[in-house]
Amino acid sequence: MNINLKKALSIALLTATATATMAVSAAEMTGAGSSFIYPVLSKWSEAYKAKTGNNLNYQSIGSGGGIKQINAKTVDFGATDDPVKADDLQAKGQVQFPAIVGGVVAVVNLDGVKPGELKLSPDVLAKIFQGVIISWNDKRILALNPGVNIPANVINVVTRSDGSGTTAIFTNYLSKVSPSWKEEVGFGKTVNWPATSTVSGKGNEGVAANVTRVKNSIGYVEYAFAKKNNMTYASLQNAEGKFVLPDDTTFAAAASGTDWTKFPGMATFITNAPGANAWPITGATFIVMYKNPSDKAKAAEVMKFFDFGLKQGKQLATDLDYVPLPDETINYIEKTVWSQVITK
Repeated sequence: MNINLKKALSIALLTATATATMAVSAAEMTGAGSSFIYPVLSKWSEAYKAKTGNNLNYQSIGSGGGIKQINAKTVDFGATDDPVKADDLQAKGQVQFPAIVGGVVAVVNLDGVKPGELKLSPDVLAKIFQGVIISWNDKRILALNPGVNIPANVINVVTRSDGSGTTAIFTNYLSKVSPSWKEEVGFGKTVNWPATSTVSGKGNEGVAANVTRVKNSIGYVEYAFAKKNNMTYASLQNAEGKFVLPDDTTFAAAASGTDWTKFPGMATFITNAPGANAWPITGATFIVMYKNPSDKAKAAEVMKFFDFGLKQGKQLATDLDYVPLPDETINYIEKTVWSQVITK
């Protein structure tokens, strides 16, 4: 065989071998669940892949779907905004930790109304989603909004159709501020929506799309989706009686008094938090993993990914108006939660 041809074949073989080795060594983590966390998870994933070559394949299918998938062991982690109870974690051999804090906002499609201009009280918001207040020019809405040009149209309510942690946060809040909501509807990833004019969408993406499409509508989404889609959102009256606007500072004010370490499984809601600047519908996304995972190398990579996101991804989170976890909480997660996961 010609010497030059031999060299060419050798180089080709070495290149193919190196490519194959890289493909094998590059880890692809899998996760599924919360659409609440999806925008920041996407940014973390891009940055992590650029740094390590390892990829995250995440399905934004709602918290209910994420819990089903992790329980079925078809993904390396599940993500939920409705924290799993400590007893359930124990029974399934799982651990859980919060990854990010954000806000749920009421978004509307009303001609002539600017973002933050419409004011809603807890009682009025609950009554709208209960179907008790059915028109935008209801006297209870007008009383909160003197001078705002509000149309005399029927309210179209937009909700989630899937098992949703965003719904759990939203309805947990309504259950805290409205006795009739708590008694008649309650809270959870799915509820029986009482308003007769309800339109449903899948994921935060679906609700955002429907509110954008349907005139005179109101829905609820994680704030990053409202920003991304240039949606009009309402200002809300918080537990101190102050009307506040959603952003990372008001979400941080709501979360500032939360000591995650005091709750079994770190499981808690932070809705209707005290504080003059607190956003009333603030929540977190929780990551669920197995203590003794079937693929220990993947589990180790998942924890490396979240270590990167929680520490080096803080600015990426802030840019999207999420609130990164404080360092002391991250240290607790490392020492108390991740230490329970067997990776060898």
